[in-house]
Amino acid sequence: MLQLKDAGLFRQRCYIDGKWTAGDAADEFDVINPSSGAKLGVMTGIGETGAKQAVDAAENASNIWRHMTARQRSRRLMRWHKLIMENQDDLAVIMTAEQGKPLLESKGEIAYSASFVEWFAEEAVRIYGDVIPSHERESRLIVLKEPVGVCAAITPWNFPSAMITRKAAPALAAGCSIIVKPASQTPFSATALAELSRRAGIPEGVFNVICGDSEKIGNVLTRNEKVRKFSFTGSTETGSKLMEQCAGSIKKISLELGGNAPFIVFDDADIDAAVAGAMASKYRNTGQTCVCANRILVQNGIYDEFSKKLLKAVQSLIVGDGFTENVTQGPLIDMNAVKKVESHIADAQSKGAEILTGGRRHSLGGTFFEPTVLADTTSDMKIFSEETFGPVAPLFKFDTEEEAVKMANDTQYGLASYFYSKDSARIWRVSEGLEYGMVGINTGIISAAAAPFGGMKQSGIGREGSKYGIDEYLEIKYLCMGNVYG
Repeated sequence: MLQLKDAGLFRQRCYIDGKWTAGDAADEFDVINPSSGAKLGVMTGIGETGAKQAVDAAENASNIWRHMTARQRSRRLMRWHKLIMENQDDLAVIMTAEQGKPLLESKGEIAYSASFVEWFAEEAVRIYGDVIPSHERESRLIVLKEPVGVCAAITPWNFPSAMITRKAAPALAAGCSIIVKPASQTPFSATALAELSRRAGIPEGVFNVICGDSEKIGNVLTRNEKVRKFSFTGSTETGSKLMEQCAGSIKKISLELGGNAPFIVFDDADIDAAVAGAMASKYRNTGQTCVCANRILVQNGIYDEFSKKLLKAVQSLIVGDGFTENVTQGPLIDMNAVKKVESHIADAQSKGAEILTGGRRHSLGGTFFEPTVLADTTSDMKIFSEETFGPVAPLFKFDTEEEAVKMANDTQYGLASYFYSKDSARIWRVSEGLEYGMVGINTGIISAAAAPFGGMKQSGIGREGSKYGIDEYLEIKYLCMGNVYG
């Protein structure tokens, strides 16, 4: 049993129309602690009927929520933010138990998730329209921004709190209601947020959390015409299918999909800073992030020095249960993740890569994996073209700036990218040459509530966070007022 200060935050039912709702016994599923393999709880699941009930509840609530003043919505979101931060410790315990990341990292994610609620609470009162200079004397041209309506979101297990608030907070700030379907591995972070939204005074039906069979629920959320906006974070393959399902009802969509982030270190870089940035980018959440460095490209002249310093830093990582003091690397989420990491390493080895450290399942067993560094990796290896989603840093050599940019762009993905350089002219050239929605320059951490998060190419559509993120949940309405002088 989890040791929580407030046991009421641990909820094992769906939250629909302000009520904790049980589904059919056949739809229940166990939630497993990935560190211990022990059962954490049993989550209620719902099928198509329950999903439709959630959509209907959201539609009914939307008519009330959208007609509240922006200030009223903002105040409720601010109360939600306050409650999240007041319960940061409990929310972090729930997250570490179901997701596996170290407790300190979980606490950081709770603060990060709360920052989206605070940011969009402030933005709620700044949704401005326009008055356009008229084309004729007796007309006035007005632009209004209105909430799109009922929204639906499917969120992943790697950031089970932040990926919810990054979608739900702008939706609620804009005046929309929302149904959230969290990953089956991490439902309790979602239901805890729902409980706090209830306490914050967010009306019944405005924020709903449903769990269960992904295909059945996904079919309802993508095909139901009452849902006007759909948001998804996950793989490109799944996102493509969901996008196709949304096409029938012409929904607004935003997709945050796969990544294959290059991390480029030029020979004029501060090598110690680059190593620190690579560690922060690559090994956060055991490498299970869509923006983590997937390919580390190092210029020939500093390759040996960089690899030695990175190796030393990686060997200092401590693997273990997220609740154990000083642990910096938790487990992978499940055995399928372990097998994917192993397959990438095996493929790289078969084509000439050298394992500098790690490369195996950890002696702790389960889904723990040794932090790994590969040298002499090349572009014909799977690890160059596919997202590993694990604690493996492959090092690639390059000679020239042009070669580095070409290697970095040689992928179907375009989410995040990073590079280290002190040359101001190079910084502009490379920033503009990289085909990515986000570029980290001399930093390995780029996410913030105030910044637009999203990618190019097959990494997705739309942006989350920032002033651009709330536009995803708004419709533009144009008013042409004629004969204004009577």
